[in-house]
Amino acid sequence: MRIRFFYIPFFIFLFFIPAAAQTIFTDVLVIGGGTGGVAAGIQSARQKAKTIITEPTPWLGGMLTAAGVSCTDGNHNLPSGLWEEFRQQLYIHYGTKNLATGWVSNTLFEPHVGDSIFKAMCYKENKYLTPMFGLQLQSIIKEKNKITGAVFINSDKKNITIKSKICVDATEPGDVIAMSGTAYDIGMEDPVYSKELIAPGKNNIIQDLTWVAILKDYGKGVDKTIPRPAGYDSAIFFKSCISVFNNDSVASPWTVQKMLNYGKIKNNKFMINWPAAGNDYYLNVIEDKPDERVKKYQAAKNHTLQFIYFIQKDLGYKNLGLADDEFPTGDKLALIPYNRESRRMKGLVRLNNNHLVKPFEQPEALYRTGISVGDYPVDHHHHKNEAAPEIKFTFVNSYNIPLGSLIPERTEGLIAAEKNISVSNIVNGTTRLQPVVLLTGQAAGVLAAYCVQKNIQPGKVNIREVQQILLDAKCFIMPYVDVQPDDVYWKPIQKTGATGILKGVGKHEGWTNKTYFYPDSLALFDEFRKGLNDLGINITDDRKQKSNWLTWDDIQHVWAYLTGSKKIHWSTKVMITEMNLNLEKYKLKNIGTDKPLTRKVAAVLIDYFLEQFENNKINFYGLPISK
Repeated sequence: MRIRFFYIPFFIFLFFIPAAAQTIFTDVLVIGGGTGGVAAGIQSARQKAKTIITEPTPWLGGMLTAAGVSCTDGNHNLPSGLWEEFRQQLYIHYGTKNLATGWVSNTLFEPHVGDSIFKAMCYKENKYLTPMFGLQLQSIIKEKNKITGAVFINSDKKNITIKSKICVDATEPGDVIAMSGTAYDIGMEDPVYSKELIAPGKNNIIQDLTWVAILKDYGKGVDKTIPRPAGYDSAIFFKSCISVFNNDSVASPWTVQKMLNYGKIKNNKFMINWPAAGNDYYLNVIEDKPDERVKKYQAAKNHTLQFIYFIQKDLGYKNLGLADDEFPTGDKLALIPYNRESRRMKGLVRLNNNHLVKPFEQPEALYRTGISVGDYPVDHHHHKNEAAPEIKFTFVNSYNIPLGSLIPERTEGLIAAEKNISVSNIVNGTTRLQPVVLLTGQAAGVLAAYCVQKNIQPGKVNIREVQQILLDAKCFIMPYVDVQPDDVYWKPIQKTGATGILKGVGKHEGWTNKTYFYPDSLALFDEFRKGLNDLGINITDDRKQKSNWLTWDDIQHVWAYLTGSKKIHWSTKVMITEMNLNLEKYKLKNIGTDKPLTRKVAAVLIDYFLEQFENNKINFYGLPISK
């Protein structure tokens, strides 16, 4: 089954409806149809909030599609929300689940296919969702401290005003944040400011960007060599692979073919986004106006063309030419650059590297407020800027992003949904990656629709209610890799994990970092008691039969304490009967009151009877709110 048949009718639909409008009203305005923006728009519409996505290009998906970075990084073992829905559509399109065609990723695809899938997903939500293409952001409308809309210019050079209740900044550079006067950071940071010992010091250096190209094998004997690019110097690329120019396997352990296979995708194509002496390029245009950015981006484009010429002319791969069936651009290069960094909003909370390395040992329990997950290492690209200081990164585990990092400190009516969320410069090296941004965008959509329907500002939401909507959409809020959404125990484990009553164990495993819940291991009483104590429920160990293991009797006693009973007023027999009636899907039969519980069974009982996820309200730092 092919996906692309949606493309033409959907394209007409998108342009026809809003063309004549000068002022448009909507509930949620998503500015930017990139990876985070398209996810935010789809999710907001699914919650029946009238939503508009504005996008300057004719494509949806941003770095996943328009920027050509269709070899995804991370989250292969975290099949969460829209990320998993997108993958399933890729499997249908290609007729296989094996999309590991290149060695950089488990999921590689043609960019135009991703664009078509996102447009088809949007079309299904057309009752509440309208993407509008060809709109360039001009200014933000504010009333006192609240964003109430934005002004755009269309392809006919006419202004279009869109008024909204909630605005989502999903632009690549974080332009809404800047235009609205919202505080933000750019570049590297001082350790005192970032609270990270590995922070290199304050400067305005950002990561290298890349203007991606897709090469296609046109067959033996075909010569697709491009004209020699301006300023071409083959020596710049000698260390990109082992060749007649470079036989040093230490400096470059990649053969030419392995270099190309890095981003090999279906239909004999190759994504050219090569970090080692390839087409990464240092350019910081974040604070420039759009027209100035376009001018300066030409240098990055030319650098990529030089690398392609090196591959064709000097390495002898003349049969590899720019794909003629990918990007609708005159030069056949990607529509936009792959920007690895943008402005980073100053939010209600700020995720730093300490939260990734030791999430359960920080003064803030940000993990309790998680809304999206990631498992990729902290990965910064600074190969092309000699002035960039070296950063000695620490190993991280899989992690979650806190809700407060999507919400600005002061500006109302605004939610962040791209690389612009409130994280440190170090942490941006992992939260910037495609699956994480897609899931963060989905969470931004949940938050936006929730705020509209509750008529409240993002900083006033009930965190647990937002997380519950995400769970209902099969989104991970805790990064526990060993229990999947199709497991009947998944939701109770996610909820209990988010309370901190039972915690996971992180492990660094090369480029695939994981956190395990160990559902079939036995639950420890001391962990259970400490988890409750951290929530302000002080349980003493006055058990008659003391054991290292958590039992059903222990949970019954806490239930009695929370419900104000002096003792359990149901007999053990009646309680277990009641439990079996209400929790039949878990098949929890023959549970003795003094028998050790596995962690997954304990999670079910804690969630069902103690109800701390719903009843123990937390603030954006993950700390209990006094009742």
